[in-house]
Amino acid sequence: MQEQSAGFSITIEHEHTKKLAITWLTLAISALLASGIFSILLFLSRTPTVSEFIPWKDFFHTALVVHVDLSVFIWFMSFAGLLWTISTSRRLTGLGWLAVILAIIGTIIITISPFTGEGNPLINNYIPILDMPVFLWGLTIAGIGFGIVIIRTIITNLSLKQFTGGELALRFGCYSGAIAAALSLILFIWAWLSLPAMENKVVYYEYLFWGSGHTLQFTHALLMMVVWIWLASVSGANIKLQPTTVIFLLGLCLLPAFAAPVIYHLYDVLSPDSRVNFTTLMKYGHLPLILPGLFVALAILQSGKSDISIRPVKNALIASFILFTAGGIIGFMIEGVNVVIPAHYHGSIVGVTLAFMGLTYMLLPQLGFKLPASRWARSQPYIYGAGQLMHILGLAWSGGYGVQRKVAGAAQGLDTLAQKAGMGLMGMGGLVSTIGGVIFLVIVIRALLGKNK
Repeated sequence: MQEQSAGFSITIEHEHTKKLAITWLTLAISALLASGIFSILLFLSRTPTVSEFIPWKDFFHTALVVHVDLSVFIWFMSFAGLLWTISTSRRLTGLGWLAVILAIIGTIIITISPFTGEGNPLINNYIPILDMPVFLWGLTIAGIGFGIVIIRTIITNLSLKQFTGGELALRFGCYSGAIAAALSLILFIWAWLSLPAMENKVVYYEYLFWGSGHTLQFTHALLMMVVWIWLASVSGANIKLQPTTVIFLLGLCLLPAFAAPVIYHLYDVLSPDSRVNFTTLMKYGHLPLILPGLFVALAILQSGKSDISIRPVKNALIASFILFTAGGIIGFMIEGVNVVIPAHYHGSIVGVTLAFMGLTYMLLPQLGFKLPASRWARSQPYIYGAGQLMHILGLAWSGGYGVQRKVAGAAQGLDTLAQKAGMGLMGMGGLVSTIGGVIFLVIVIRALLGKNK
């Protein structure tokens, strides 16, 4: 008999688990809020007259570094902490609290670091850096916190025998995401111990985070797939897969991540072969996501009209699928170093973000807060998703006409109408997605600050 999709969910049974999960969620939302404030500072730092009152040199890139780290690294890892908390047993609760407290302290230090002196921003890939002690200490403390929650997840979930059916499948998916994160942590330490001292700090941090950053993407992709299956189930879609098949497919999605340490074993961290192989791993290693993704898409297409209270969840799932798919397709269009590259990773990042937004809507009532079922909550995923789709399509179009990556203003060389039109679409999409992001923050913060149900 076919397993009904309603079985794909994780039950939050214990109060201590709820409190810890709420703390991780609060950190995740706070990181998004702080990143939004820094996006405003980005705008002000480029505004004539206003920028003259900012005493820090190159504050634009300083604010950009903190904005990116909060909106991607802290947000994603905090939400991963939430998922790992609700998918593990009650063992080692103290370790769980230590992890989230360290992550909070580190995030606060990262957030205030630009206001303590010159930031010396380094725009390297994955985790851009402010080359200053305060920021580096904050990043280290937050990283230790995330490392602890990864270790706790792996230790406490060594056995999942007490769970069955769809719940076992989703908990296995969360556990697989923790395995990928542990591999990423191992590669970071490996690179740190292998790299020599360098005068060029951008190059140093580029190589420091290259292997681990590529590997961490498997964590985000696996957790997103878990969330897709969960949200589809809640939305009333019937995913025509047995839980054992889902476990097999999620394990298949994890398998390519084990190639990452093999690359470091075969090639020196600084070698061109190492860089090329990690790029190839990222390009083809996520192809196993296609099969479970297709089953989710088919289930959603065949599902009927959902209850109005669950529309925010279903809409977020649909928008997430579209953005992640678009980002994946654009990834195969990359040729050279141009803005097609950020079009690819923005699509992928936003796909994961929209999945996490949908799960936030779903989890709020389970954690004791008001169910976000307003018209704004139903519209928000589409507003945010449509804006981001415009953003990445504009970038992809402009990249096809040679607009280079990591340049701004006159340095972009926007000489043709096609280039200007593409970047104009990108800018308009950015504005629309910002509105969608603000709506999400307002809805969730109001729920967290309001009375419990």
